[in-house]
Amino acid sequence: MSKPRKVLVCGAGVAGPTLAFWLERFGFEPTLIERAPALRTGGYIIDVWGLGFDIAEKMGLLPALRETGYKINELRLVDGKGRRRGGFGARVFEAGLGDRYVSILRGDLAKLIYEACARRVRTIFGDSVIAVDEHAAGVDVAFAHRRPERFDMVIGAGGLHSPIRALVFGPENRFEKYLGYCAAAFTIDDYPHRDAHAYVGHAAPGRQVMRCALRGNRTVVFLVFSSPTTPSRSLQETAEQKKILRDTFRRDSWEVPDLLAGLDQCTDLYFDAVSQIRMDSWSRGRVALVGDACFCPSLLAGQGSALAMAGAYILAGELKSADGDYRSAFANYEALFHPFVARKQRVAARLAASFAPRTRFGIFLRNEITRVMTVPLLADWAMGGLLRDRLVVPSYGG
Repeated sequence: MSKPRKVLVCGAGVAGPTLAFWLERFGFEPTLIERAPALRTGGYIIDVWGLGFDIAEKMGLLPALRETGYKINELRLVDGKGRRRGGFGARVFEAGLGDRYVSILRGDLAKLIYEACARRVRTIFGDSVIAVDEHAAGVDVAFAHRRPERFDMVIGAGGLHSPIRALVFGPENRFEKYLGYCAAAFTIDDYPHRDAHAYVGHAAPGRQVMRCALRGNRTVVFLVFSSPTTPSRSLQETAEQKKILRDTFRRDSWEVPDLLAGLDQCTDLYFDAVSQIRMDSWSRGRVALVGDACFCPSLLAGQGSALAMAGAYILAGELKSADGDYRSAFANYEALFHPFVARKQRVAARLAASFAPRTRFGIFLRNEITRVMTVPLLADWAMGGLLRDRLVVPSYGG
């Protein structure tokens, strides 16, 4: 490489630290900036398999990933009295993936990735980009609290509500495809009902609540509900979000009242719309996007973090292959990954309704379909296309 390239990576979720890891490995000079004062913790449970698992292996993260994560053996769907009405076991995943999958809190995955590069990558917490001015010599970046700096490239990795996307590409409503649902997640300490290595859930028309036992006697709760409109972007106060959840789920049975009671003390509530981000192009000049900022498949897709890791690796690899020529690298990154992501988004949009069917018949049908997943040949046919990533990622060395 002719010389180090200064790259500002905006966002310290999953995509940003993965990109910073590989950029540093490939001889670039990344700076990671995060508007939160520290790494965000908690969040919902995600499943890492396929390309994401492959990238984690390349990063040497598999031992830590397996130690920190969970091997979920069962999805169990129950009625209002706790009686099993649907679900399937881990064999559905093992048939297509072997042991190459793990479930983990999104915040824990982000922490593992960040710790893998933290000592070698300059990181700025508690600040954000407020202006981007590109010219022939680079990109002048203005920050909310720091003095301006010049970079050779800027990469937005700030998630569904990416500030860089808004500054450079336009308002969020130009790219967001709302899927008709909202989702929330939080953790509870000392919840009395625990089923190790299992997702246990209950649905009512347009709503579903699911819990999963964690280490340290913690339980993570995941809620999905249908909503004709996206939640207001001004809805930032946790108290307002908790009220919406209580009002939405207060009529439901099973353990829902006890789980909602956990909202009183929780401090890690996640609440957002279930949306996709669809863009024709992920780059403009010296600025590019990666992860949910440009190809969010929706959190219900189950692969957003894995795709973010794969996209970050490909973007860094193409920059290495192009010797820092951002025009060529950005074009190759999109040509390789954009069609693959578009297919994943189409599948995810079709699957979204299965998380919270809007009618009792829809719940019954969904539960019966999950029962069919216990039949090996039918399970392989139904899940094979979803679990197998039909993309060969180039090897960029390093």
